[in-house]
Amino acid sequence: MLTCLLTAPAADTVPLTLLTKDVLAGWLVDAPAAEAAWVRRLGFTAAPGSTALIAGADGALVRVLVGVADKVDIWSLAGLPGSLPAGSYVLETALEPVTATAVATGWALACYQFTRYKKSTKSFASLVLPANADAAAVQRFARSAYLVRDLVNTPCEDMGPPELAAVAESLAQEFGASFSTIVGDDLLAQNYPMIHAVGRAAAKAPRLIDIRWGDAAHPLVTLVGKGVCFDTGGLDIKPAASMLMMKKDMGGGAHALALARMVMDAKLPVRLRVLVPAVENAVAGNAFRPMDIIPTRKGLTVEIGNTDAEGRLILCDALAEADGEKPALLLDFATLTGAARVALGADLPALFSNDDALAAAIAAEAAATDDPLWRLPLWQGYRPQLDSKLADLNNAPGGGMAGAITAALFLEQFVSKDTAWAHVDLYSWNASTRPGRPEGGEAMTLRAFFNVIAKRFPPVA
Repeated sequence: MLTCLLTAPAADTVPLTLLTKDVLAGWLVDAPAAEAAWVRRLGFTAAPGSTALIAGADGALVRVLVGVADKVDIWSLAGLPGSLPAGSYVLETALEPVTATAVATGWALACYQFTRYKKSTKSFASLVLPANADAAAVQRFARSAYLVRDLVNTPCEDMGPPELAAVAESLAQEFGASFSTIVGDDLLAQNYPMIHAVGRAAAKAPRLIDIRWGDAAHPLVTLVGKGVCFDTGGLDIKPAASMLMMKKDMGGGAHALALARMVMDAKLPVRLRVLVPAVENAVAGNAFRPMDIIPTRKGLTVEIGNTDAEGRLILCDALAEADGEKPALLLDFATLTGAARVALGADLPALFSNDDALAAAIAAEAAATDDPLWRLPLWQGYRPQLDSKLADLNNAPGGGMAGAITAALFLEQFVSKDTAWAHVDLYSWNASTRPGRPEGGEAMTLRAFFNVIAKRFPPVA
């Protein structure tokens, strides 16, 4: 159990009473006169996120009133672990099992700290896990979200392609999965030319990370994640300000590993494969160049319109490999385009899919789990923009419009029409701290996609 969650209350555990603005008036009528007078004096109105601390005659904390909205969600109590006095707390208000699980999850997420390079003296309040909460689900998601945050927050010096592969290998060992990598020039020998081209200029060799888990009789689910551990932009080099956050460009790979962790931890009845092409897009004499024409694993040739559109290049080889096995479900995650952020902002990952039923299921789970995303179209009218006069495709169409869509259309060229496929273009970062979501690396869409997989492939009776 995570240290900020307790299985049973202690003698000094303080109750938390959740109140909406409408319910507060009735609580004040029924409360002891001294407590009611104190709460009125504080000016507590039960505004969502507000608290009123109530002490007993001896000065000890005996109760905390917490303002919540009519709908309690994962973030409703996420501001409390870091703001309440140290100690343990228990929910006095009864919640439905799904809501209790969400609230406990939000509490756990709020207790995350990245302390690899700097010690923290901050302590968090602990919550007694509600009796009707799904403890396994809380643990499963919180630990997987922590994994994403840790990976994205770690700079490339300590989280380059070999280090990311080591994390993946450790994950595979934890759950009894098989692990393999194809490294450096072996990528050329085994026909992954795009992964090699993008990563060949870096001191740390590019590689394709490959995890397999599960019963061969179960349906195949393949997860692909962009693992650009740092992106200079290559020879089309980024300005300095744009490079400051590029340690997070492997966020898609982090998400694929974290979702795999959830699937394996829950022992879902699927045969899982995880592919993470891991590279550093560096500048050197042997870097790939604008206007180079490079073959792909699928056999299509690509003219390099811009070396800073490298994520789709490494993904296309991994998607072609994944698609070749005809998976029952193919999902890819990538911090792919600034255009998606311009369209939807930092909080809304962009979803693309060639399967309307799959997209609808993903959207429904995103809404149900407060794990938002938004579908954008694979608008075929923009497909001609990918054409090249000299090659089958160009990786970076000119014009600067609909960049997230054209990137998704590029990836679509490497997936069969009959493969149920979804592509997620996400930010994987909190620009500022909010309750439960500290500034830095962030997990997005994991809860939604886990539920999609669990419901799409239920246990066979």
